[in-house]
Amino acid sequence: MSKSLRLSEKWFRRGLWAVAVVFAWFLIGLGTTVVGDLPQVEKVQTIEDFIDPAALQPVQNAIRDSEAKARELGDVLEQLQLQHSAAKADTDSEREKFTAWIATRQATAKPDQDQELITRTQHLDSLQALERSALGRLEEQRKLLLDAQQANQRAQFRLTELQQGVQDEFNHARQSQELRVFAYRLALTLPLLVFAGWLYKTKRQSTYWPFVWGFIYFALFAFFVELVPYLPSYGGYIRYLVGIVITALVGRQAILALNRYLEQQRLAEAQPETKRREVLEYDTALARLAKGICPGCERAVDLKDTSIDFCPHCGIGLHDRCGHCHTRKSTFAKYCHTCGTGASLTTADQRLSA
Repeated sequence: MSKSLRLSEKWFRRGLWAVAVVFAWFLIGLGTTVVGDLPQVEKVQTIEDFIDPAALQPVQNAIRDSEAKARELGDVLEQLQLQHSAAKADTDSEREKFTAWIATRQATAKPDQDQELITRTQHLDSLQALERSALGRLEEQRKLLLDAQQANQRAQFRLTELQQGVQDEFNHARQSQELRVFAYRLALTLPLLVFAGWLYKTKRQSTYWPFVWGFIYFALFAFFVELVPYLPSYGGYIRYLVGIVITALVGRQAILALNRYLEQQRLAEAQPETKRREVLEYDTALARLAKGICPGCERAVDLKDTSIDFCPHCGIGLHDRCGHCHTRKSTFAKYCHTCGTGASLTTADQRLSA
């Protein structure tokens, strides 16, 4: 079709297609926002909503208290670990000094250093006592932290038991809610798809066709992107069944459309050539010729063969001679490409005018 259009008309059509795409983009953005907000019409239920509050509340309190206590004990444990590390480092350092000093004393064997030996030994013992004290507090804190973690695990296990007891009820309620939300989406998108089908059937060639096609794109996106992914699965049965139904409906319409087209072509090919030419649009005929097919029956024809003036399938005229210069030209051309004479001016008209 584009080869038969004027240059300005081509760019105008491209601009109008851009308008259609932009219009569809804004509609899709609005539709996505609306569809995304639809689940908010109902309260989102959690599995805790189905557990007896009298049994749930103590467990939640125990979990919350144990987690808070574990965090607090963990902070204290980190401080005690630092204190123990510092005490251990002091002890190790003093032990190294004491070992070196002992080695020096043994080498000199000075009895006047016995008092210093006692002092150093006492200092090392005090550092070791501090290290053991820090280690004791560290182990005690680890035990408290372990108790808190085990209490949290017991509470979590109890919560899991409560959740398992209401799991079936929760699943049923969630599926029901998903069906209701899907029904809301269907109630919104299905009328859009039906209206888009009506627009395609009646208005796609109208003056405002860019807005028609923009709305069609929007409706298709809303149905197949905003609706179909939220279709309940039920193990895949629903989605496959819906796919089968949609495919069957679309296939049936395609078959009926093909049969109608073939019947229309059969009736059209049975009519005289003049009547067939009356219903052929100029741009449509040129577009089909540019593709190497007959404008009348849409079958392939070797248009490069200069001996073919009529379609061998339907008999419609494809080439004739100019009434003024007798140049071979297309019968669908409005003017002769050699002399510019109008196609309606025949040889007989030339003789009459002479």
